[in-house]
Amino acid sequence: MEPFKIHILGCGSALPTLQHNASSQIIEIRGKMFMVDCAEGTQIQLRRSKINFQRVQAVFISHMHGDHCFGLIGMISTFGLMGRTSPLEVYGPEALGPVLDMLMKTFCNDYSFEVRFHAVDTTKNVVVYEDRSLTVETIPLQHRIPCCGYLFREKPTLPHIRRDMIDFYEIPFSQINNIKAGADWTTPDDDIIPNSRLVTPAEKPRSYAYCSDTKYIPDLWKLVEGVSTLYHESTYASDYADRAKMYYHSTSQQAAMVARDAHVGKLLLGHYSARYNDESKLLNEARAIFPNTFLTNEGMTIDV
Repeated sequence: MEPFKIHILGCGSALPTLQHNASSQIIEIRGKMFMVDCAEGTQIQLRRSKINFQRVQAVFISHMHGDHCFGLIGMISTFGLMGRTSPLEVYGPEALGPVLDMLMKTFCNDYSFEVRFHAVDTTKNVVVYEDRSLTVETIPLQHRIPCCGYLFREKPTLPHIRRDMIDFYEIPFSQINNIKAGADWTTPDDDIIPNSRLVTPAEKPRSYAYCSDTKYIPDLWKLVEGVSTLYHESTYASDYADRAKMYYHSTSQQAAMVARDAHVGKLLLGHYSARYNDESKLLNEARAIFPNTFLTNEGMTIDV
């Protein structure tokens, strides 16, 4: 199968620590690189991860808090210094547009590539990006300011041709695409060979949901139901549930409840509060509800 991987560049929260960088990830899918969130220090993390800067073709910003977007203008500046020529697509809340425009005019007004901003409605679940192999849709979240997550979905692929059957029935090459599209084959003796005998099923499309800062939303599972991998912020352990509610964040238990209700493949935790030097409590509390849960950490690469 083509790669579909998550590269963790940062999984901390607002307060800087020596243990974690603030939020940023690279989604690598079918040879393309997408970034979700771009906190301060992200471009250093890109260097450490040995990810080619020039391959990042789009950035998706969840909301206008610094630990999710302060690194964007610095990274754009570096792209310019490196001689980038291909456009960079930036998706984010409407309020990001004028801020980005001001910063570009101040610091990046003489570069040879275009930065195209696309305002997203954080209150709606809609497709904001699409190409031949995937879609990206918004996931409305509930934070102190407008905020959304992003859901990356592979498009279904065609089934695989059974070469032995093609040779056996002497099917001409010109008919391969028709058979991939579901056609049966009729032999010279008018025998109909069902399509199921000529192909093997394609791999199940994979999906990744990135749920950034949000309070616990009981119905969120409906938007991420059945995804292969779910990242859900888990700022606090259960003993800080009141604080999570006050600041519109989630506990790891609440993240696990969403994963359980949505029947996802696996759950990734992140956006840890700076108060935790050891996130094992967050992990243990989540696994008690949804066993297939994992902590994220800088430098990790996770197969979706």
